[in-house]
Amino acid sequence: MTERILDVNDLRISFDTYSGEVQAIRGVDFHLNKGETLAIVGESGSGKSVTVRSIMKLLANNAMIKGGEINFEGSNILEKTDKEMQKIRGKDIAMIFQDPMTSLNPVIKIGKQIAEPIILHQDMSKSQAYERAAEILELVGIPNAKQRMNNYPHQFSGGQRQRIVIAIALACNPKILIADEPTTALDVTIQAQILELMKKLQDKIETSIIFITHDLGVVANVADRVAVMYAGEIVEEGSVDEIFYNPQHPYTWGLIGSMPTLDTEGELISIPGTPPDLLDPPQGDAFAIRSDYAMEIDFKEAPPMFAVTESHRAKTWLLHPDAPEVDPPAEIKRRYAIYQDLQAGKDVHSNQGFEEIISEDNSIMTGEDQENDSQSNDPYAENLAATGLDPDVRTSLGEEDLHE
Repeated sequence: MTERILDVNDLRISFDTYSGEVQAIRGVDFHLNKGETLAIVGESGSGKSVTVRSIMKLLANNAMIKGGEINFEGSNILEKTDKEMQKIRGKDIAMIFQDPMTSLNPVIKIGKQIAEPIILHQDMSKSQAYERAAEILELVGIPNAKQRMNNYPHQFSGGQRQRIVIAIALACNPKILIADEPTTALDVTIQAQILELMKKLQDKIETSIIFITHDLGVVANVADRVAVMYAGEIVEEGSVDEIFYNPQHPYTWGLIGSMPTLDTEGELISIPGTPPDLLDPPQGDAFAIRSDYAMEIDFKEAPPMFAVTESHRAKTWLLHPDAPEVDPPAEIKRRYAIYQDLQAGKDVHSNQGFEEIISEDNSIMTGEDQENDSQSNDPYAENLAATGLDPDVRTSLGEEDLHE
């Protein structure tokens, strides 16, 4: 049996504002297993960040914990004092924040910032801590780590700063690493590098990761399990394949349908409306007013969690035995077919083989064919020929001359 490292039960958190009490988290339940990555996804304002910040008790002063438990290694974190939490933060549970520039102190050298938690939590001297800091900096892919320990945050690129934040979080080999949208501010290329880095580091230090994001494309690459949040509740939870290829909640249908893939045909699905105001949460299913599949009961009574499989559950009345059959969107039906193939043991994740591509009405080109093909696809050659010039003249011309 997989060992659980974290259990969150019936977590309820509100915020006292000038307009009234905002019920931000409304009965959240989930768990984290040792060595796995759990992704929590949902629109902005769904309660993802508040949920994970509560694990480290890093909530705003106007936050009110109304109930629930966060059990870490047999003890309830919500009952711990600030002094007790200082021994946990950074050592047992660490966090990577969304914006590295606001996470790093701009007037302190990064070597000192990485060494600080090591000195605080590990039995090391200052010189040993700095040696360890240099090793971690090198581990996260910063070249010339020892020399760059003396640099300030502004002397690094955005991607490098995020690597430094990861280095600080991993300095004490935490048992749980919380990543709160760590790639949102980065371009796609750097984003892929950071995700690959986190996967490699997870294997090396055997940590468990909670990954917060609104980008489902990121989830597919990093997560083992996925929890979908909406209006302060988890509305669906399951393995990556179950959420991506066998989603049951209409909100999950909307999220997946709005995500383009290479196989997407026609228009993408958009979710109408906006999330509800949690100053006055709606009666029944919070997603009902935005759903094309809402039934009368959805506006009267909140649905319970229905088990789809042992590892998959969803909070929707559509799973009730007496619910009418509905016709999901075309993209979801396409994914259901893929899920059936997965269940049958077929490998739907691998790319089409080279031999298959060659066999599909393609023949291997000879050298002469390749030369003719390259010329036919060469806009410069076509333009030169159109002006009466020999296409071979391009070899004596520079790129700027060709452009003209």
